[in-house]
Amino acid sequence: MRDAVVVMAVPGAGAGGGKAGGGGAASAAPCAACKLLRRRCAAGCVFAPYFPPGEPHKFANVHKVFGASNVSKLLQEIPVQHRGDAVSSLVYEANARVRDPVYGCVGAISSLQQQVEALQAQLALAQAEMVRLKMSNDYILHRLKAARTGGGSSYTGSPSSMCSPKTAEPEAHCKATPELLDMVVDQPSMDDAHFWSY
Repeated sequence: MRDAVVVMAVPGAGAGGGKAGGGGAASAAPCAACKLLRRRCAAGCVFAPYFPPGEPHKFANVHKVFGASNVSKLLQEIPVQHRGDAVSSLVYEANARVRDPVYGCVGAISSLQQQVEALQAQLALAQAEMVRLKMSNDYILHRLKAARTGGGSSYTGSPSSMCSPKTAEPEAHCKATPELLDMVVDQPSMDDAHFWSY
């Protein structure tokens, strides 16, 4: 009699365990791709690792631009270690195509290239201005030293006059004359980098 009771109890426990197991399988949420496509998400679904259920818009744009079948074939042909990068590229291109249906990601790349070219042009202008200012400063320091020592100058023209025509006129005012020597302020505490004043 005791054995019969045990035998009757075991099937009841097995039925309960089967219900629990079935409930756990039913609670598994499908991936965003299978949910959008309204199909059953199998255990080996190629979309599941890259399109989680909480990001439905991620696969929606990819499916709209490339198509689910094309994406599935592409992922199956790519090694597993590279599929994550491929999905990231597909998502970026799909989002760019949705924002700009005409140019897509090419429009973003072109805009960035234009910004780079504009910044390079500004950098070239700044470097040219630095060179011009350095040549003008060196020329002024050389003529100032020549004026203080009373010697001649080996310069035949202003170096800055080659960069800007506006600086070619002060050449006549920089000759070492007695009047210029009287106007130079000679202070022992000042080095040669300071300018003389009238």
